[in-house]
Amino acid sequence: MNPNPGHVPTTPPADAGVWADLVGQRTAVEVLRRAVVGDPHAMSHAWLISGPPGSGRSNAARAFAAALQCDQGGCGHCRSCRTVLAGSHPDVTVISTEKLSIGVDEIRDVAVRSYMSPTVGRWQVVLVEDADRITERGVNALLKSIEEPSPATVWLLCAPTPDDVLPTIRSRTRALTLVTPAARDVARLLVQRDGISPHEADVAARAAQGHIGRARHLARDASARQRRDDVLKIPAHLTGVGACLRAAETVVKAAEAEATAQTSDLEASERTDLQQALGMGTKGARPRNVAAAVKELEDEQKLRVKRLQRDAIDRALTELTTWYRDVLSIQLETGAELVNIEHHEQVAAEAARATPDRTIARIDAILACREALASNVAPLLAVESMMVSLGADEPLA
Repeated sequence: MNPNPGHVPTTPPADAGVWADLVGQRTAVEVLRRAVVGDPHAMSHAWLISGPPGSGRSNAARAFAAALQCDQGGCGHCRSCRTVLAGSHPDVTVISTEKLSIGVDEIRDVAVRSYMSPTVGRWQVVLVEDADRITERGVNALLKSIEEPSPATVWLLCAPTPDDVLPTIRSRTRALTLVTPAARDVARLLVQRDGISPHEADVAARAAQGHIGRARHLARDASARQRRDDVLKIPAHLTGVGACLRAAETVVKAAEAEATAQTSDLEASERTDLQQALGMGTKGARPRNVAAAVKELEDEQKLRVKRLQRDAIDRALTELTTWYRDVLSIQLETGAELVNIEHHEQVAAEAARATPDRTIARIDAILACREALASNVAPLLAVESMMVSLGADEPLA
């Protein structure tokens, strides 16, 4: 499968060019590099790129898209590489969402585009960053384009795991699985790419547990580090039901504030753009159409805030999980390096107070909270239940 069989690009090494930031993914990168040079056993018209959070699914897909368009197989410096990575290449369409789902209309629009011939590049590439959020109707609209693609079109679908997309999609795509990068590799990237000091990079990489974006955010943002420290102080203050309920309220309110801060400027800009597009305030505006459009925008904004709030709560749950895993590691004398090594004294004190069985029960309570949130249980109710379980001396029945 090659839209230009007369030209076979040579790709840069797996740790150079567009591949340089794909930390700890050498096996996956080698597969993609073989596909770029036209290996018939490696290339496919549709890919499902999966991997745990922070492994770099979207980055891998963008690097692959850039390499496909680049005459040198992903040099990282030419106009094709730079425009793909910047999101401005005319033959690379990226679908991402800040909402809870990707609807059928958006998929239909991009499906139509997928049948167009490339304008300046070698391929027409469609990258869906959150394929697991495509609605069932959207999946049905996507299937035909994947089953009968244009010869010069490549679909790149990203999802946390293959099981997060429907079997009808999995069966029509080539699977590429990424792994969680080692903390030392993430730290090295932060030092080399972002100029972070080795100590700060090491702390951030361990705290992020291989999540590259999270590690970078922690290393560069003092407020993010403070929010994490606040979460790690929670276990020591769960001294009664009242304290547990207050801790839950604090976590949920902090998540709401974080989500609002991330979206307030964007929401104002979106409202302004909508008003201008609808001619609000002019004689030509139709009140009924204006009201419907404003309502649709407000609904989308609420969904986005809800998703960001859930993401913020999930980060807090992850921090708590690392805390209790450190406690369990000390209790079981595993010898493993602690994630929260800078809080060693507090972790050791907690390990001395509790039994390993109790620590495991607390980790289970955090996992149960995450499952409840995924089932759309009210965030405050789910977190309150978890905090009470964490604060109890014995597992709750």
